[in-house]
Amino acid sequence: MTQALEQEDGGGLAGSNTIRITLKLFALLSGYLPDGATRNQVELVVPAHSTPISIMSSLRLPVPLCALVVINGTFVHLPDRSTRRLVDGDVLAIWPPIAGG
Repeated sequence: MTQALEQEDGGGLAGSNTIRITLKLFALLSGYLPDGATRNQVELVVPAHSTPISIMSSLRLPVPLCALVVINGTFVHLPDRSTRRLVDGDVLAIWPPIAGG
């Protein structure tokens, strides 16, 4: 099932100005996945200008807990999370900080 995220202004999504991405959330972040998620992932229809930060904000993810952000297997550095635009078919994966020894 595909979920649609609303724009931050509360308006609906405009037809062809959207893209489909797969969102994967791990560990304690998986509780923030929208309805329709299977295991730890969900397919979303989002505005074409979306960034990792805009997705995190839309889902009300605690941004300080989004330690590892990866798009298609490539790490996204903290400063790039608000400017790196997602494209159709991207897989956005997010992990919280990991502790251990």
